[in-house]
Amino acid sequence: MRAAVIDIGSNSAKLVIGQKGETDIKILESLKNVVGIGKSTFYKGRISQDIINHIVNVLEKYKKLIAEYGVTETRVIATTAVREAENRDVFLDTIKRKTGLEIEVLNVGDVVYFIDAFLSYKLKEKYPINEKNLLIAELGAGSLDISVMEKGYTLFNFEIPIGTLRVEQFKSRIDASQKATYEALGEHIDNEILNLKTMIPDIKIDDIVLIDDSYSPLLARVVPNKRREANFFPFHFYESRQLLERVTQKSFDDLAEQYGITTDIASAIDSYALIVNKLFRLIKKRSLYILATSLPEAILANMILRFDLAEKYNKTNQLISVAKFLCRRYGADVKHAKHVAFLAESLFPQVKDVLGLDDKERLYLLLAAYLHTIGMFINNRDHHKHTEYIINASSLFRLTPQEIKCIACIARYHRRTYPQKAHFSYSGLSLDKQLLVQKLSSILRLASSLDASHKQKVKKLEILSPKQGEWTLTVYSSGDLTLEKVMLEDCKQLFEEISGSRISLRIATPIQS
Repeated sequence: MRAAVIDIGSNSAKLVIGQKGETDIKILESLKNVVGIGKSTFYKGRISQDIINHIVNVLEKYKKLIAEYGVTETRVIATTAVREAENRDVFLDTIKRKTGLEIEVLNVGDVVYFIDAFLSYKLKEKYPINEKNLLIAELGAGSLDISVMEKGYTLFNFEIPIGTLRVEQFKSRIDASQKATYEALGEHIDNEILNLKTMIPDIKIDDIVLIDDSYSPLLARVVPNKRREANFFPFHFYESRQLLERVTQKSFDDLAEQYGITTDIASAIDSYALIVNKLFRLIKKRSLYILATSLPEAILANMILRFDLAEKYNKTNQLISVAKFLCRRYGADVKHAKHVAFLAESLFPQVKDVLGLDDKERLYLLLAAYLHTIGMFINNRDHHKHTEYIINASSLFRLTPQEIKCIACIARYHRRTYPQKAHFSYSGLSLDKQLLVQKLSSILRLASSLDASHKQKVKKLEILSPKQGEWTLTVYSSGDLTLEKVMLEDCKQLFEEISGSRISLRIATPIQS
């Protein structure tokens, strides 16, 4: 099998073609063309027509090469610059109409997934990735994508707008001496890094792993170190200081000539050096690791070798890990959140056929259950609205903006308020997703009411329909459920309306083991 990945990045369009080798993938072709989407998007918010036409021409050339190699599977991806473009939809439609290629726009969670899966595969013999608390940084032209992992589980995904091209553009706006310019740039990057530091979970970071293939191969020329391996190596703070000093003392032309690098790399390597130097603010150690690879290579390896994150670290478990972290971060009652999720998950298989739900929609319910009270971090009053806002502003592992909006709405309607067309997020969903929100929030209401005391009194539950138009909800508890009974009466109406059946509560004593 031969596969190809085209990566339309903020500065260039890359093509990587490969096939399976004896122990790894074998790269057959690797090309890069500067297209400059970021220069258009980050300044004007839109991709210009000239750039679109240029990309069409580049893609047509890539298509011919892909055909010549007999590639059987091709994937076209885009990241920050396309994702942020106001005319993104027009761009995607134009490319599809003129080249036949469909572009998949990746969000931060998607990038993290492929990078993390590739790290686990690539470093399995070199580095115990699933035994460490790691900050993984993927540096591109448009952004620095951050993932914090606790022993293989994702806690936190975040995008920082300080890619090398963005920093280069910011530098062009500064009218000052060279010394003052680099001081201002350092302060600008420092602010972004320090903002990130306040958001990082309260765990000890063992190592930072920086993913980079554009600049890391040049380090051997600019900052030589004979003990450094080719593809995965520690990079020390003193080396980052040397790199920064050496690339900020010369003009771009002199850098290109002295180190034998292309003009586009020479023009941005000072930005790279500044960002790497500031990354050390996030860790107490005086070294970080650099893995010389790229997002296209990670995706290509996934396509050819068909590896994936181990079942233990699958999408659902990763997302629940992120949800638990968000509960901790916003001071939510984690025991309550976990128990409501348990109750909701217990209800789901018993009612899904009646409500017309698919198994895959269980994940939305689980995440909404974990996150339904995080809005109390802002204010107890109208906390359901604050919950919706926080979820919509969060980056959830490998979920689309529409999926996140759907989860935010499910969580919002966990209590008395009914979904309404006047509500902004809800009205922005498609009709089928609006109906899904109503169905899943009706289940969440039942689950949340059954832990109204936040004391996890209900140990088990069953919901049965002994006759047409009636449900019997049997809960097993050895505690007093007076509060839960009152809250259930308030919260059951939406479920009754959707299911067309009335609910009666039956309390039973747990069977002793």
